[in-house]
Amino acid sequence: MKTLFLQAPSFDGFDGGAGSRFQTRREIRSFWYPTWLVQPAALVPDSRVVDAPADGLSLDATLDIAQEYDLVIIHTSSPSFSSDAHFAEHLKQRKRSILIGMIGAKVAVDPHGSLAASDAIDFVCREEFDFTCRDIAQGVPFESILGLSYRLPDGGIMHNEARPILEDMDQLPFVAPIYKRDLKTENYFSGYLKHPYVSLYTGRGCKSRCTFCLWPHTVGGHRYRTRSVDNVLEEVKWIRDNMPEVKEIMFDDDTFTDLRPRAEEIARGLGKLGVTWSCNAKANVPYSTLKVMKENGLRLLLVGYESGDDQILVNVKKGLRTDMARRFSDDCRKLGIKIHGTFILGLPGETQETIQKTIQYAKEINPHTIQVSLAAPYPGTVLHKQAVENGWLEKSKVITLVNSAGTQQSAIGYPHLSREEIFLGVEEFYKRFYFRPTKIWEIVREMLVSWEMMRRRLQEGVEFFRFLRDHRA
Repeated sequence: MKTLFLQAPSFDGFDGGAGSRFQTRREIRSFWYPTWLVQPAALVPDSRVVDAPADGLSLDATLDIAQEYDLVIIHTSSPSFSSDAHFAEHLKQRKRSILIGMIGAKVAVDPHGSLAASDAIDFVCREEFDFTCRDIAQGVPFESILGLSYRLPDGGIMHNEARPILEDMDQLPFVAPIYKRDLKTENYFSGYLKHPYVSLYTGRGCKSRCTFCLWPHTVGGHRYRTRSVDNVLEEVKWIRDNMPEVKEIMFDDDTFTDLRPRAEEIARGLGKLGVTWSCNAKANVPYSTLKVMKENGLRLLLVGYESGDDQILVNVKKGLRTDMARRFSDDCRKLGIKIHGTFILGLPGETQETIQKTIQYAKEINPHTIQVSLAAPYPGTVLHKQAVENGWLEKSKVITLVNSAGTQQSAIGYPHLSREEIFLGVEEFYKRFYFRPTKIWEIVREMLVSWEMMRRRLQEGVEFFRFLRDHRA
């Protein structure tokens, strides 16, 4: 079938999230590559990928494109599901014969509820959905496709057997050629990465058991299954040779550094290719591994510190202590590795005292940039189960992760700490971290290095203050 893989239009200000995992409006407007949408597209010859939010496409413009196809597969998430379902309904009104399906963590954990939510959704793909999408596009009968849930002619809903988890990751074709063919690299922007950049996965799954983390609990699993080193380096070489505008490669694996010998081997290969790169890391990487990576082109690590309170880290099964993270941060500073640190307010055990403790902790370890989020109890995660069982959600148990403007809301509250207090903690966190003379000078000094950085930081500054204004509203 003539197939379109689609990131549908969303609320004004929504960005692409982390690999389109979580659509919300962030402090700095950014777009991540929709890799989980592109990967199945790479398995379907002559298919097309359209990322409407990144391209700035309106509802009507996207509908005009989509109605030209036989099959449309939409990537969705919990925050965006309602609007994605409305888009599917608009599309069905234009073309009744079109086949519409959805992929993503939301439909993977709630296939029945997702299909029941709208008659316009014909099927959803559960588990790892790459080859499920391929089978549908090839016209394989629905009853024969593993990992598929679909609507029967009489309106009933059928759930086929699960698709086995993918073991040989080298079976997946490169995504970079699809990026080049269908996407505009200039549209994908992150405040802490060089522009333009490209993001890739070298594996799936994460051995950590963090209770709040969405994809290991829902789609990727807790075993880190990886592409071969040669396979990864071959795709990077393709990018270097065919996408010369790319200034940095971001490896978006949940924890790229989990397999340290492999990370070092990839790093040495990247050094020979002469590329600049960054990756996700846990704050427990030893100095020796950091040194190998830095000497071979590593520029930045994205690190989830989450909290400055050790008991909260135990509560969420982070597998990390603050003393380990401090040592790691010091090692990165000595080696000249920049860090984008992420923190979460409202995790189990949070109090006003621990919020203040985490803010002080962030100031002390002083990542180059930070992102502060609110605890999000995604369906399918341990945190969601805890929130329901302990009454941390609203009485209706309806999870509202973002408001109508796309700004993240505090979904969890406690008897001793209200949702409003947690929500206001985000603004205080940002102000106390960035509005310090030393941090302001650090940013100004960075701006003085080049006009490009000057322009970027000024633009981000405007967006940041707008975010604080809207957040307060």
